[in-house]
Amino acid sequence: MTAVSGLGPWPGGEGADVLEAQLTVLGDLAALPTGVRGVPFLVQLPGRGPGADTTGRAAALLPGLPVELGPHGWKLADHAGADERRADAFRREDLEALAIAAAGYAGPLALAVRGPWTLAAELYLARGDRVLSDRGAVRDLVEALAAGVADHVAEVRRQVPGADVVVQLDDPLLAQVGAGVLPTFSGYARLRAVPGPDLVDGLRPVLDAVRGAGATTVVHVGAARAGVAPAVLAGADAVGLAPGGGWDEPLWETVARTVERGVGLWFALPPARVSQCAGPALGELADLVGVPWRRIGLPAAGLDNVTLLGAPRDVGAGPGRTVAGAPDEHRALLANLGRVAEVLAERAHA
Repeated sequence: MTAVSGLGPWPGGEGADVLEAQLTVLGDLAALPTGVRGVPFLVQLPGRGPGADTTGRAAALLPGLPVELGPHGWKLADHAGADERRADAFRREDLEALAIAAAGYAGPLALAVRGPWTLAAELYLARGDRVLSDRGAVRDLVEALAAGVADHVAEVRRQVPGADVVVQLDDPLLAQVGAGVLPTFSGYARLRAVPGPDLVDGLRPVLDAVRGAGATTVVHVGAARAGVAPAVLAGADAVGLAPGGGWDEPLWETVARTVERGVGLWFALPPARVSQCAGPALGELADLVGVPWRRIGLPAAGLDNVTLLGAPRDVGAGPGRTVAGAPDEHRALLANLGRVAEVLAERAHA
């Protein structure tokens, strides 16, 4: 059945009640319309500060690769220090809240983790450019991330024994890495383009490790269709996209080929446009997926296997990134997506 989930980030600054946020997500996704499946997720509150951000959380998972904050963001370090300990403390706090909120829960549970190529683009060497600029460092990062994510999955399964874990690898820079458009540290040049086979080789060890830990995988590639093929060839169980408005035939041809291979689709949708007279325009959101789905020739029944994602708006970048809006706005987004999923489920069975 059509499902609803989230990407993980949730509003809340320093001192925010993580347990309350986790209880809210679990409760709201359990109260979706009949025929719509909720996929609760481990909440992240990046507004708490450095170490709670997506890059810091992932960097702190890397065994044998200590990290710290530098002038331009997270970087590799000679030894672990206070920055890494703070990131790990945030993660432990989140898992403790999850264990309490999800006591007795059985069902799907999503964990968002920065993907290997985006992490390699955002993380800096101890004395130099981005990790992405050094092939050996990229290889070490991929191996460490595979081991760290597998350990993270195992820890979550211990905390919530009934969970069917889905790891969401958030890799929005995958296409840019492949295109060679990311700037170097100086900004005067661009990093080399990574060939397609190498992109696949960077994703596969992490996906294999997740699968070995007993979880399934989604690779989120943002709006760029160029990221889909490496994710599929690396063995992702599903691919996440953020389709824009309007008709994008090459994108939807890629979607069709992906679906025909048996790979699942997760779509991140924006908040609904709200009219004072008519309320949220949920039909518009449903059409962002349903109309091109039929136009490209995919069977309507396949909409039953789509998962919709609430995509929060970020404010700022790097360790200072926060999530825009109040918790009530994010709750409304999930509730609206539940109604959109209900529309798509009806179209699937029409």
